[in-house]
Amino acid sequence: MGMDPDKIIDLTSDQYFMGEALRQAMKAYSREEVPIGAVIVMDGVIIARAYNQVELLKDATAHAEMIALTQAQQVVEDWRLENCTLFVTKEPCPMCAGALMLSRIMRVVYGAPDPKSGGAGGLFNILQNPSLNHNCDITSGVRQDDCVSILKQFFAQRRQCRESQ
Repeated sequence: MGMDPDKIIDLTSDQYFMGEALRQAMKAYSREEVPIGAVIVMDGVIIARAYNQVELLKDATAHAEMIALTQAQQVVEDWRLENCTLFVTKEPCPMCAGALMLSRIMRVVYGAPDPKSGGAGGLFNILQNPSLNHNCDITSGVRQDDCVSILKQFFAQRRQCRESQ
């Protein structure tokens, strides 16, 4: 009796790793942070997990991507993350896109697009600017519905709380 190919979980798939980033986003949500989560993968293994901690740390730069980059660089003991992929639930902002480019990350995979202020093709495409000395591959829209949904739910709840005060 063979295995049903539809029932096999591919632990190296973009879907799987975005699910892990979504778990991080849920941690942010439960701490009343904007629910964005990120993981960094090297050779099929997660080497960093992070979520937004702007409010907790009172630090405008404490985005999920920035925290994940710091963790991953400590793990590999180098600032270069050339063999790594970042999975993040929302398109990186320009600050994060700049940091990703500077860290030489190979690939960025995101769920929710950000046409108003995204740095990976939304407003700017810092990750693939031909003038810069490094470019990243970009995969967008992975588990987009899940990634958009958590953000919409969070902000709807925030509005509801403000209106009831």
